[in-house]
Amino acid sequence: MPIPSQRPGLALVASPTRRAAVLEAAQRAEALRFPTIACPTLGGALGFVVSMAHATTTIEFFTSIQGIYGVHANELGALASHTDEISGGRFRLGLGVSHAAMTKRLGVVSGTPLADMRAYVGALRANERSGGSLPPIYLAAMRDRMLDLALELADGVLLANASYRYSSQQAARARVARPDAYLAVMIPTVIDDDVNAAAAVNRKTLDVYLRLPNYRNYWRAAGYGDGIDAVEAALAGGQRDGLSALVGDDWLADCTLYGPVERVRDGFARWADAGVQPVAVMSSTSGGQLKAVGELFDAFG
Repeated sequence: MPIPSQRPGLALVASPTRRAAVLEAAQRAEALRFPTIACPTLGGALGFVVSMAHATTTIEFFTSIQGIYGVHANELGALASHTDEISGGRFRLGLGVSHAAMTKRLGVVSGTPLADMRAYVGALRANERSGGSLPPIYLAAMRDRMLDLALELADGVLLANASYRYSSQQAARARVARPDAYLAVMIPTVIDDDVNAAAAVNRKTLDVYLRLPNYRNYWRAAGYGDGIDAVEAALAGGQRDGLSALVGDDWLADCTLYGPVERVRDGFARWADAGVQPVAVMSSTSGGQLKAVGELFDAFG
């Protein structure tokens, strides 16, 4: 397993109308020697990673995550091969089954996540002769069965909004099963000396994920069942906001990073010490994505 850097990777969203500025942020991350860039699907990850291949020269980057239901395996495999070739082998293809809200928006019907992922990766590999050699593949995993599938089929595992308490145990098991596998975690992060203000931003972020059954099931498995019971009761009553307050401060601190620079640095180091590359998904108390990314650059530049 590659040794994780205590300097985090960075998630960059290809925000419409701001894509050129986001690419400039990627170039600055490269100049500051950040280890990797994760490219979420918001704003269009597939176009963005092709631009990344041309706009940067040394930094590694990966989709985090590209859902398997929205793009045919043959098309995605060819694009992944192209991006990796043009970038000089710096691209990684991060895949996931997404969630019910996304598949509904796409108008597709999903099957069993494990079976669908196995079939999709198999189709990618079967098309290599015509589409070109694939880059390393990372699979998004939350609970143990998808983690085991990732360790079987892929070259790495991607976690998101993960409980350190729970997922550090998964990481220890993964190191035994596949010492060569790459592990990374996407962490909602806010840097601000006002701890309460920073925490409030992360609570708002996680409210979105608490509406999704797959995340609630994950956090229940991670030991937050009482809080998840309260969230599900609130959802049943029509509540949509303020859900994260029902799970509690310990959960928020377990799954996100917030507060002054040193506190956030310590959180990144904790994940790296567990063998997992931290990737900062930045928000700010006083601005948008580029403001938040600038705050991270100031902290580590």
